[in-house]
Amino acid sequence: MMRIVAGKRGTEEVAGAANMEVAKKFLLEFKEIFFPSMITNICDLFPILRLIGYSKGIEKIYVRVQKMRDEFMQNLIDDIRIRLKKTSSSFETASVRNKSLIETLLSLQESEPEFYSDDVLKSVIVLMFIAGVETTAVVLEWAMSLLLNNPDVLQKVRAEIDCNVANGRMLNDEDLVNLPYLCCVIKETLRLYPPAPLLLPHFSSENCIVGGYHIPRGTTIMVNAWAMHRDSKVWEEPNKFKPERFEGIHSEREGFKHIPFGMGRRACPGAAMAIRTISFALGSLIQCFEWEKIGPEVDMTASYGLSLSKTVPLVAMCSPRQDMIGMLNRSS
Repeated sequence: MMRIVAGKRGTEEVAGAANMEVAKKFLLEFKEIFFPSMITNICDLFPILRLIGYSKGIEKIYVRVQKMRDEFMQNLIDDIRIRLKKTSSSFETASVRNKSLIETLLSLQESEPEFYSDDVLKSVIVLMFIAGVETTAVVLEWAMSLLLNNPDVLQKVRAEIDCNVANGRMLNDEDLVNLPYLCCVIKETLRLYPPAPLLLPHFSSENCIVGGYHIPRGTTIMVNAWAMHRDSKVWEEPNKFKPERFEGIHSEREGFKHIPFGMGRRACPGAAMAIRTISFALGSLIQCFEWEKIGPEVDMTASYGLSLSKTVPLVAMCSPRQDMIGMLNRSS
């Protein structure tokens, strides 16, 4: 994600030596507040609690993190802005190669400064980190945990990859269309463990009736995707990891039963990118390494909040597959 946003890998390259401590401290705080905990501020659901000062502690944390976030993002933008000005008097030279997100936003800022202020740029960057990093990391951890507890499924995915990806090269984006079972594994993981089990809060703009219940205008609405995905009236053996249930299903919206990213005009706009990123990452891990769980079973206890993370982080043993060692050495 850092390469997409800034065109570089890792905070060491992006923040610069002078700002490394700021970057590392920010990332630790950022993860603590927004990643896997992502605990709901109860005052957002019950505003009356603000009258008794319930939210003061949480709001102080948010203010502190926002200050660190702003400092980190401003350093990130300024670093790339200075570098681009040194290489050219215009941002046009960046068009001859793949531009990072910040370079694209800075070029828009140059032509339309009234619409693309630094505050707007920082908001876009933060959204990319929150949506892009958290979703991928959480889903990958759940997927690997499920595969380690179901070695027959893991072997089936590996066989599909070996059959469709030529020896001597890494899986790439173009191979994903030929890996339908890998896609089924990811869909089943998202069904059992949607990264945002309550999706994002919605707002009722008008009075309406849903399922016989009157929803007044101005109501905050939470959609329980986790419960829908485990409803025995909709899914056969809903608590069982069974990727085959998605074989032959090509429509993502079939019956509106599977909604890990929401549905309709308010669905997650980055869903397609998230699926491709997760597919590529999971496929590469399976293609390149032999995996073994530590202990009889991987603990699948979940911590419930706005984000559905594992209570006990996944710990597993891996070793390079013999026919992939040479390629891994070359890529490193």
